[in-house]
Amino acid sequence: MDATGLDADQAVPLYWSNLGHRAPGSEFADELVFGYAKQREQVDETIRRTSRHWRLERMARVDRNVIRLATFELIFREDLPARVTLNEAIELAKRFGDEQSPAFVNGVLDRIAAEHGSDV
Repeated sequence: MDATGLDADQAVPLYWSNLGHRAPGSEFADELVFGYAKQREQVDETIRRTSRHWRLERMARVDRNVIRLATFELIFREDLPARVTLNEAIELAKRFGDEQSPAFVNGVLDRIAAEHGSDV
């Protein structure tokens, strides 16, 4: 969605068709993407307010989108422990980002979690 400008209704089916199959956890992934799309303004505003010295548009694409999905979880998915959300986001940043990504993602998400009263 970030790279193509497609909305979730277009991007999600396109992603799964290009992948060639629905992977384990695909329903949860869909929930996060559609949830973020529905709450995009609030999630992005939270990130803008919280990320010090970094405009959302200037963040690395991987970092920005990992932070977006994790922020959606922290704000709107009270059934998911904040610690799990942060750990998973950091692992994604390690795997798909650059060497600074894990620390950056952790720093932004720690502040967001604290702002929303999540125990981390």
